[in-house]
Amino acid sequence: MQPGVRVCVSNRMLLSLFCHGRLGRTLKRPGCSFGSSAWQMSRWNNQDIQNPAPPQENPRVLITGDINIQSGNFAQSTQHLFLFRKQYGTENVILGPFVYADVLDYRHLRELIVNNRVTWLVHYSALLSAVGEANVALARKINITGLHNVLDLALENCLRLFVPSTIGAFGPSSPRDPAPDLCVQRPRTIYGVSKVHGELMGEYLHHKYGLDFRCLRYPGVISVNTPPGGGTTDYAVQIFHDALSTGHHECYLRADTRLPMMHISDCHRATVEFMQAPECQLSLRTYNIAAMSFTPEEVAQEIRKHLPHLTVTYNPDSVRQTIADSWPVRFDDSNARRDWGWAPAFGLEELVSDMLISIRENKTNEAFPKS
Repeated sequence: MQPGVRVCVSNRMLLSLFCHGRLGRTLKRPGCSFGSSAWQMSRWNNQDIQNPAPPQENPRVLITGDINIQSGNFAQSTQHLFLFRKQYGTENVILGPFVYADVLDYRHLRELIVNNRVTWLVHYSALLSAVGEANVALARKINITGLHNVLDLALENCLRLFVPSTIGAFGPSSPRDPAPDLCVQRPRTIYGVSKVHGELMGEYLHHKYGLDFRCLRYPGVISVNTPPGGGTTDYAVQIFHDALSTGHHECYLRADTRLPMMHISDCHRATVEFMQAPECQLSLRTYNIAAMSFTPEEVAQEIRKHLPHLTVTYNPDSVRQTIADSWPVRFDDSNARRDWGWAPAFGLEELVSDMLISIRENKTNEAFPKS
């Protein structure tokens, strides 16, 4: 197998490389050209791109994610690797090395894609809602300029591209209960604006040039391995750790703030199933996916079934509360269920039970590491 490299650069974007199958195939396909610059827009005018060759049977996947600014992306990238191994077998999925690169460095990204013969690109690098509002200039660079680099490279190299969107892509004028796939969005955070921009750019390049662009709007994602990283829904992760460590949680949202949520396992499974779905089954390029919807008080009540002494106080943060109040309380994911068979496995009861068990297991493993 082709050895990997480690490269450290200033913006510390972490990319993980893995493949399913052999390395014997080449990336370049009929009708796909390799431009020398990110800004050579003439390559978008190559009419052959409108009919790219079908994806290879065994994909080679590059996942971008930020190990430092948005720690959750690193956890999502890593868990995607293990999910592919579980599905295809250890002998068929090579957990390649992590490569430090910069999503703003187009030439380096292009080099990684070409040299590793990547066929699928999963782009997680982004700043989340609350962090983005605190640093709009950086969010604009990473969330928009970095996205443009990824879109250009996917089009140039005939890649299947996945870019996640979010509940934050909706705004106060959007339908809230439920929010459909197609509606007025108009978000009021740079995070949400950048995600709507990504949805529309991907759909534009799909309809005009045939780019295999795919996008899922994630609800709040809850994972034992993902520490809070600046998102508005992060309370739903922190409350479990607080419940087991101190027995008290101070919530930055009102007790009745209802938001759509999802267990990380459902999130990963939805992503992989969506990426594997034949194009002929897709009526949309961007889909909502849903699992459950709850308030801080409802999740606290469910946790109290396991830990009766949990106490919660509410001290709403004006920034995060305003953001949450502009988001939908439920997603309508009927199109995803109809088109490619999406169905969640975790409800609130299953999520709470799994989170508490997993956190306890992690603490035990930290206290008694395996030799």
